[in-house]
Amino acid sequence: MDNTFFIYLERLELMAFFSGYPLVYLFIRYAGDFRKSKELFKINIVTLLPYAYALVGVLFLGLQLKNLYPDYSLEHMKLVTQQPLLKIWGLLAILFWIPVISKKTILSLIHSLVFFFFITKDLFTHLFYSADQTVIKNDMNIYSTSLLLNFGSFIFVMLICLLLKKINSKTTSAQ
Repeated sequence: MDNTFFIYLERLELMAFFSGYPLVYLFIRYAGDFRKSKELFKINIVTLLPYAYALVGVLFLGLQLKNLYPDYSLEHMKLVTQQPLLKIWGLLAILFWIPVISKKTILSLIHSLVFFFFITKDLFTHLFYSADQTVIKNDMNIYSTSLLLNFGSFIFVMLICLLLKKINSKTTSAQ
């Protein structure tokens, strides 16, 4: 069987995790500039973006480990992986847990643009070279899933941050 199908599936897998982040980034960045959002959350929500992206990277790592189960040998990884550089690039999202890296929120956007490029490339191909309709349909389904995943991870990180802030404020006021 031709490997192009498996390459396409790996690309869709990567797009499902990381391609929706640029739109989430822009939306949160725009919403975070409003004074009302700063008063409502009492935190700068833009600083949480890299942590949400790192959470998506951890979820991607979990999927990769699930797919490799039960054989985690290097030979099995080479056999199963079609695009190792893209997978490694996706796994680098975990580095955004490191506070020094996460302080520069633009780095997470730049990291995700690699995967967003695939959607724009497919759209461009469809518009100007009449590509297959199913490719665009798959891309849009994957992109909407990615948006939900990235928004969900951001909301989860924000709720955890607010919960920790509330617990911290109770412990400092009790002392």
